Amino acid sequence: MSLQRIAGAATLGLILASAAVASAQAACPAGLPPGVACGEHSATEALAGSYALDPMHAAVIAKVSHIGYSKSVFRFDKVKGDLAWQPAALDKTKLSVTVETASIVTNVPGFAAEIGDKFINAKGFPKATFVSTAFRQTGPTHGQVDGQFTLMGKTRPVTFDVELVGAGKGFGKPRMGVEASTRINTADFGLPAIFGESIELVVDAEFAKTD
Repeated sequence: MSLQRIAGAATLGLILASAAVASAQAACPAGLPPGVACGEHSATEALAGSYALDPMHAAVIAKVSHIGYSKSVFRFDKVKGDLAWQPAALDKTKLSVTVETASIVTNVPGFAAEIGDKFINAKGFPKATFVSTAFRQTGPTHGQVDGQFTLMGKTRPVTFDVELVGAGKGFGKPRMGVEASTRINTADFGLPAIFGESIELVVDAEFAKTD
């Protein structure tokens, strides 16, 4: 290889490296308080240990067919969860999440209460739960989590596709955040046919290290 080509390759490498640094810096907003660190899209920053879900930075979204015209979006705001994260031994990693079914909100006035009373029986079944049975890594920041999902007294196996959104030093405690999605069959849980054949669930959750 000629010196000119070597110099050109080196210059290109420097440009790409500079662009990557600039991109990472741009992802972190200016003016953060002292001691607050931005999350990084890197699994190496997700430290092993015990984590608790941060209820102020978590939500469960249900996307339901609106009689074939669009997707109605329901949000459940009261979520609790614990994660025992062992990246070097995924068979030892455990996750449990509980959602209060009455915490549903929609942008249609009065409809959330109707859903809670008529369709998901929030009084009779106040909690929906997910308990993991297996974790699988499918990429540097992606994976799948198998588990048992319970809704309205019925339990079925469900697999979530998971993406690591960010991990790092956090603020006071290390943190990691993920987005997970799956589909459930309405008939499996006794949900009304008006919701269509399936419902998409999207979970955005941030966990803070507790040990």
